[in-house]
Amino acid sequence: MTIHEAHKLLKTKQLSSVELTKVCLERIQQVEPKVRALVTITDELALKQAQKADELIAAGDINPLTGIPAVIKDVICTKGIRTTCSSRMLENFVPPYDATVMEKLNGCGVVMVGKANMDEFAMGSSNEHSAFFPTHNPWDLSRVPGGSSGGPAAAVAAGEAIYALGSDTGGSIRLPAGFCSITGLKPTYGRISRYGLVAFASSLDQIGPLTQDVNDCALVLNAIAGYDTRDSTSVPYPTPDYTQCLTTDLNSIRIGIPKEYFVEGMQTEVETAMRAAISKLEEMGAKVEWEVSLPHTRYGLAAYYIIAPSEASANLARYDGVKYGFSYQDADSMWEALEKTRQYGFGDEVKRRIMLGTYALSAGYYDAWYLKAQKVRTLIRQEFDQAFDKFDALVTPTSPTVPFKIGEKVDDPLQMYLSDVCTLPINIAGLPAISIPAGFGDSLPIGMQIIGKPFSEETLLKIAHAFQQATEWHKRRPQI
Repeated sequence: MTIHEAHKLLKTKQLSSVELTKVCLERIQQVEPKVRALVTITDELALKQAQKADELIAAGDINPLTGIPAVIKDVICTKGIRTTCSSRMLENFVPPYDATVMEKLNGCGVVMVGKANMDEFAMGSSNEHSAFFPTHNPWDLSRVPGGSSGGPAAAVAAGEAIYALGSDTGGSIRLPAGFCSITGLKPTYGRISRYGLVAFASSLDQIGPLTQDVNDCALVLNAIAGYDTRDSTSVPYPTPDYTQCLTTDLNSIRIGIPKEYFVEGMQTEVETAMRAAISKLEEMGAKVEWEVSLPHTRYGLAAYYIIAPSEASANLARYDGVKYGFSYQDADSMWEALEKTRQYGFGDEVKRRIMLGTYALSAGYYDAWYLKAQKVRTLIRQEFDQAFDKFDALVTPTSPTVPFKIGEKVDDPLQMYLSDVCTLPINIAGLPAISIPAGFGDSLPIGMQIIGKPFSEETLLKIAHAFQQATEWHKRRPQI
C-alpha cells in the first residue's frame, strides 16, 4: 500500500492507524528473518504512536503522513531510541534529542516501526559493511539491496513499512532504490536539514525519502523539507507543495543523456532497459538529446574517494571512547585505550576510509590530493551548470549493474566503489536526483536516475511521475 492509498482509508475511517500498524508489525515478524532490514523494531512505540494518530484523526486533525508506518535509517537521531549507525562504536547509543526531520515527522503524527540497517556509518554500497548483519534484497535473498540505505529500501520493498527515510552521501538512497525497485530521492544539498544526522562527509550528506512511488515521495518531501537555523548548511529557499507538480505533460521538457554514464562494463540488460525507458520519455513528448558530454565525470569517482574519506577522517575523530559510545576498558594507558577503542569499535571499511582520508589531509599530501580533488569538484559542478543551461534534466542509469550476490565484491573495495560511479558526481555537485524503477534484467530490478539543477525537485518529480503513469514497473512487488 502507498502513503496516498493508506491516507484515503484512514481519512474515511475504513482503516485505523492501529490496524495498519499491526499489519506492518505482523509483516515484519513474517519476513524479517529472511530480509534482515531492521536493527531495532519499535513495536511498543509504534502502537502508542498509532493510538495517538487515531485520536488526531478522530478529531479531524489529519495530514498525509498521519498514522502511516515508517522506518528510519539508523543514522538519524531518534530521542530515547537506540541509534547505532550499524556500528559497534554506537551499539548502545541512545540520543537525547530528535533530528530535525524526526521533529517534523512527529509533528505529522508518524508511526515509527523500526530503525533500519545500513553500511556502518553509511560507508558502503551493499549493506554488507553493517557491524551486525547484512540485509538481503527482497527480490532475490542471495543478493545485496544496495547501500548504504539498504535496510530502509529493503523494508519498503518487502512491505515492512510504507515509506522510509534514508541518507545519501554518494548514492546511498538512489542505489538501494534502484536495486530494490522503489523510488528514492536525493534532494539538493541544503534542502533538508542535516541536524541530527550522524555525519559521514558533511559537504556531501543529505537526507531523503524512499517510497513506493513518486506521489509518496512528494508527500514525504513536503513534510521534511525546509530551512533550519540549527544546520549551517541549510538553505533559506522557498519550499513549494511538491504534489502540485505531479502532471503527465512532458512536452516542454528537455532531457540530455550524458554518454559518460553509459560506462564500459555496463551490463547489457541495464543498457537495454535504459534505452527503452528513455525512448518512452521521448514518446511522451520530452525532447531528448543523446550523446551529451560531461567529460569530467570520469574523475568523479577519484575525487569523491578523496573528499569523502577526508571528511570522514575528521568527523570520526570524535569517537575516542571518552565521551560516549564504545570504550575499551582493559588498557594500561590513555593512548592504548584510544587505540583499542577505535581498533575494535570500527569495522574494516570505516578504518580503510579513515586511513585514506587521514593520508589525503596529511602534511605534504594535502595539496596533491585533497586540494586537487576540490578543484575537480568545481569543474564537475561547472560542467553540470553548463548542461542545465540547455536541459531541464539529465537521465542516466542508477547503477551500471543489477544487484550483485552477497559476498561477490566485499573483498574487492575498488569493484565495490565502482557501484556508485553513476550516483556520486551528483553529490559532489550538490544536485538533486531521483531513482525510479525502469525495468528488470533476469528478474532483477534496474533503476533510472533523473538529475536536475539545484532546487529543481519539482521538475524531477514531474518527469518521474509522468514516467510512472505510463509504465507499470513501480507496481511490481517481490514475492517473499
